[in-house]
Amino acid sequence: MTGRPAPAVLPSSLRVALVVIASLAALVLLVFGITYAGDSGPGAVDARIWAVVDGAGPPWRHVAVVTDFLGEPVGAVLVVAVVVTGCLLLRQPRAAVFVVTGAGLTVGTTTLLKPVVGRTIHGDNLSYPSGHTAFLTAIALMVSLLAAGRLGLNRAVGTAFVFAAGLVAGATMGWAQVAMGSHYATDTLGGWCTALAVLPVSAWLVDRTADRLADRAPAGPPADAPADRRAGAGRQECH
Repeated sequence: MTGRPAPAVLPSSLRVALVVIASLAALVLLVFGITYAGDSGPGAVDARIWAVVDGAGPPWRHVAVVTDFLGEPVGAVLVVAVVVTGCLLLRQPRAAVFVVTGAGLTVGTTTLLKPVVGRTIHGDNLSYPSGHTAFLTAIALMVSLLAAGRLGLNRAVGTAFVFAAGLVAGATMGWAQVAMGSHYATDTLGGWCTALAVLPVSAWLVDRTADRLADRAPAGPPADAPADRRAGAGRQECH
């Protein structure tokens, strides 16, 4: 066995707490999905929030547009590229793989769930859960999770840090989506919960796969092998 080549993307101190959060998020995602399955209009809570947030004028409208761009295909690719580049510059290839995998699984999950739930907005546009909200939340969760592991934060502080990062990112993108009329508020809640539910699983899969590959890799020659061979050759010449 060669040992772990890189730090785990899911710190052991945070595993239990994140699993609990992921389980609760999955439950909320399921409940709201069942509640709004097949709907084509806002619920009571959606209508109240929409009345407050919808139609934001300058400069908030510009902020919402920029935030929305981060979840669009081009913007999302740029965000992932920046984060992956940062991971590689820090010589953390496992973290880079985690960012790509986590973002892909999160967005993929929202894409699969939308036709299953069948909730629509503005005609036939599938809306639950919000992919934009899920993506930005996932990025924030992954970056904060990697930072928590690198800083060695304990369970309480690390969990609070990761959860707060995901909450801020989800609330920001959720506000932008509702302000632009692209999603109902409960759609954005579903997207936030999707990221919370998927990211711990993604981290576990990346760690497990990387550790298995490291265990199967052949062990290299000892670092002092060349010196040993030179010493042996010298002894043979003396004889």
